[in-house]
Amino acid sequence: MATAISATAKTPKPDVPFLWEGRDKRGQRVKGDIMAPDEAAVRADLRRQGIAASRVRRKRESLKGGRVNAADIAVFSRQLATMLIAGIPMVQSFEIVAAGVEKPSLRNLILAIKADVESGSSLHEALAKHPLHFNDLFVNLVRAGEQAGALDTLLDKIATYQEKSEATKKKVKKALFYPAAVLIVAAIVTTVLMIFVIPEFQKLFTGFGANLPAFTQFVINISNAVRHQGIWIALVIGAAGWVFVYFKKRSRKMREVLDRMSLKIPIIGPILNKAAIARYARTLATMFAAGVPLVEALESVAGATGNIIYEDAVLKMRDEVATGQRLQRAMEARGVFPNMVVQMIAVGEEAGSLDEMAGKVAVFYEAEVDNAVDAMSSLLEPLIMVILGVIVGGLVIAMYLPIFQLGNVVH
Repeated sequence: MATAISATAKTPKPDVPFLWEGRDKRGQRVKGDIMAPDEAAVRADLRRQGIAASRVRRKRESLKGGRVNAADIAVFSRQLATMLIAGIPMVQSFEIVAAGVEKPSLRNLILAIKADVESGSSLHEALAKHPLHFNDLFVNLVRAGEQAGALDTLLDKIATYQEKSEATKKKVKKALFYPAAVLIVAAIVTTVLMIFVIPEFQKLFTGFGANLPAFTQFVINISNAVRHQGIWIALVIGAAGWVFVYFKKRSRKMREVLDRMSLKIPIIGPILNKAAIARYARTLATMFAAGVPLVEALESVAGATGNIIYEDAVLKMRDEVATGQRLQRAMEARGVFPNMVVQMIAVGEEAGSLDEMAGKVAVFYEAEVDNAVDAMSSLLEPLIMVILGVIVGGLVIAMYLPIFQLGNVVH
């Protein structure tokens, strides 16, 4: 009987953030934010303060405090996993983690998940309400952990997976930061030379009364175009960039072409291939270790590869595995996985240790990505300096060629 009573008793709604606008007793417009269980409670509280609310709305996560990024989710996953492994109840774990978060948007996200869990939702259902922050892979792993009664262990695996993924992303971004910064500086220096320096040389050259070298005239023509049509050129370049990004996000065919081309770029292509294989193996190992059926796991693995070519290949593998085909044969048929990866997966299937062998593949290719990124950094630095030297040096030579010719005429 006690069980029936507790089951039917209403759980009080947790407080969530609201924004409100209205007028006070003097008729002046006022606004603010308040914590309350629902909109009716907000309006009642404001009436007690003598405020006539004209607008009340639930505060969105992105209203302040910046955007919640993948690194924030990785840290949140590790903290929550640590709390649960330590035996702290889930709701209390959310409260502790939220109290230590400085970014308001992340705190609001955690409190929103906590509110859903308190109201009776399972954790994977609460996370699924925030698809921008928790993808299908994350939600499926949490669901598997809840079903198996090993949520703390699964959250630990998720946290490890997120941390490794973020570490790889940061390493690649760090390798590309220096070349990108140098190229931006080169573009700024070149623009300054074109707008301010070359016109001064042009005034000097008009007094020579002789034809300018073709290279010098070419640079002067570019300078004139930049000075007189620079705004339009910048607008065209900006519009082209916007159109490119717009269609890249919305056109699957375009993404497929770009991803296929990116895999064939010298130096960068092999890194992208290895990174996609590493993500495939790491995600497969994590999903399979969580007890997720292979066919269902492959669906989440496909989206985690980060490249549409590998994504399509994994989805075709899923369809073949669903009809009874071995994973090894399905991988061989796609032709995108190295023979070593296929053989290790085959050994894992035979020995019943697919998660362990996939984990070893992931470790190997993650190390390969790290080494390749380091090698790329070492190669790009002198290459970028050569490009910068050619651009700036070429402009200087173009401006001094007429002076050299004038010196030869005087002699």
